[in-house]
Amino acid sequence: AAQKADFSGDSTAATINHSLTLLQRLQELLQNGNGSDSVLRVRSAASDEPKVFHTHQLLLSLQSEVFESLLRNQSVVTLHEPPETAALFEKFIRYLYCGGVSILLHQAIPMHQLASKYRVWGLQHGVAEYMRTHLASESSQGHVVGWYHYAVRVGDAALQESCLQFLAWNLSAVLGSAEWGSVSVELLLLLLERSDLVLHSELELYTAVEGWLSRRQPEAPVAERVLRAIRYPMIAPSQLFRLQAQSAVLARHRGAVQDLLFQAFQFHAASPLHFAKYFDVNCSMFLPRNYLAPSWGSQWVITNPARDDRSTSFQTQLGPSSHDAGKRVTWNVLFSPRWLPVSLRPVYSDSVAGAIQPVRIEDGRPRLVITPAMSSPDFAGVSFQKTVLVGVRQQGRVLVKHAYSFHQSSDEAADFLAHADLQKRTSEYLIDNSLHLHIIIKPVYHSLIKVKK
Repeated sequence: AAQKADFSGDSTAATINHSLTLLQRLQELLQNGNGSDSVLRVRSAASDEPKVFHTHQLLLSLQSEVFESLLRNQSVVTLHEPPETAALFEKFIRYLYCGGVSILLHQAIPMHQLASKYRVWGLQHGVAEYMRTHLASESSQGHVVGWYHYAVRVGDAALQESCLQFLAWNLSAVLGSAEWGSVSVELLLLLLERSDLVLHSELELYTAVEGWLSRRQPEAPVAERVLRAIRYPMIAPSQLFRLQAQSAVLARHRGAVQDLLFQAFQFHAASPLHFAKYFDVNCSMFLPRNYLAPSWGSQWVITNPARDDRSTSFQTQLGPSSHDAGKRVTWNVLFSPRWLPVSLRPVYSDSVAGAIQPVRIEDGRPRLVITPAMSSPDFAGVSFQKTVLVGVRQQGRVLVKHAYSFHQSSDEAADFLAHADLQKRTSEYLIDNSLHLHIIIKPVYHSLIKVKK
């Protein structure tokens, strides 16, 4: 504000900026140790020789209250660091001098640990934001599971929720990776509770859980909790029979899930309306997750989605019950890139006859409408939950960036792509100027008659 006041009314005012030169000299100050008044000796179990840094108390104290306290009455400080943080200590010190640092995926946790330990809050927040925005990045061993467990340890709720959501939306990719074996019991149970898991089928989930149980060999109560979280009614009877005959894990814990298997067979044998008279179908066990199998929905790639209205149609199975296996529902889908809400639609003006309010193209927003092309008595007791996934396919796997869920009574999601700019080729919602959608229809049965106790 003071600078602005100085410049007001003076057409000759100019800003002279040599901040880059200053940063370069600060780097040289650290590198050469000129005028150093403090020494940091960083010891690690990975090396017999400590790393020595000739530093300047003023610069360290400006960034870190921990260093301010350590260097108050001594000029030489010995620090003990684990190998992973010791390897990054030079980067960390450089940040304190220059205010910037470049990191890789595997360096995020140790850099966050250093920032937290020495209370460098700006760096801590910056690394946490880096982690939240790089969940989808490719890495050989995977990193999201490790970041989630770290977020739990340090109490970063925002990072924890971001990791959990990413894992839920991209579970199929995680199930086949090295990360799956490192999933903790707590994380596994949290994932199994969710209905927004994106994967090919419930059988795929059971197979992955079976592999996790075989490797981890948890105590019986834990294994039983995990197995009881599988939604067996979402698995076809033929596959359930095969699991009972071939699954060693299921054979070992058959007693813990026998009631659920029996209920699943009853669910497939009876009509949904008849089954709903005796069992509460308004619970998670009978609610489909976001299955990518063709019987539950369809992919739709829209090229140049900022241009014209588009439409498509596809069929899904009426419901997960085998009683409905042969029944199909046809769905019509309309996509409009520039639909205008009522409040923005052109209206006639009172002042000038025939004149209408000018409307800009950018005032509109994308709209997706999904409606059944038919009605049938078979729909009784069934409502349809629609979910639209927005993402890409990388190396044969689906990578979900955004997910939109429709209210059961609505044919569209009010917030669908509300903040997307489809006019920009660099939009995060577009891949090679195309919008990659996967539309999922989740049939939900309802109890029409009060459940008998």
